[in-house]
This record gives sequence, C-alpha cells and structure tokens, in this order.
Amino acid sequence: MAETFLALLDEVLYGVVQISTTLLEFFGIAVLMATALKCFYFWLKKNTQNIRLDLAQGIALALEFKMGGEVLRTVVVREWAELGILGAIIVLRAMLTFLIHWEIKNEKKEG
Repeated sequence: MAETFLALLDEVLYGVVQISTTLLEFFGIAVLMATALKCFYFWLKKNTQNIRLDLAQGIALALEFKMGGEVLRTVVVREWAELGILGAIIVLRAMLTFLIHWEIKNEKKEG
C-alpha cells in the first residue's frame, strides 16, 4: 500500500512539475513577444530613445522565466545524462542573463 501511495505521489509531482514548467516557459515566451512587439512599434514610430534598454530588459525577464522552468525540471530528472543536459542549459541561460544585465547596466550609464 505504501508503494502504491508513493507511486501516486510521484505521478502527481511529475504532473505538477510538467504543468508548472510549461506555464513558466509560456510566460517567458509571452514576455519576449510582448517586449519585441512593443519595441518594434516604438521603432516604427521613430521613438528609439530607450528601445535597446527596454528590449534588453524584456529579454532578461523572459530568460529568467525560462530558467525557472529548467530549474523546476531538475526535480523530476531520473538520469544523470538528463541532469547534465539541464545543467548545461541552466549555465548557458545564466550566462546570457548575466551578459544582458551587464549590457543593461552599461546602457543605463550611457543614457
């Protein structure tokens, strides 16, 4: 009976993580698309004063959502190979986020 209960809990956890990961990745995509459309609109209107800064901040926020999804995904990893791939993805996204935040900081200094 205990094994059946643990198996059920494992399935519930897996389902919750899958749904949460998908939602976080969807939020990241939504933030990126909304930011890109807003910046494109401002570019068409020739209002390019802070367009690079706005775009960089939107990309950084979208990456944070995507990275949150990857971190959640590590909860249900079953094999070391999967964990290695997820670790590499997290490191790459963290590096991108760091570089974008560095770019934002420099853009704010210039502006």
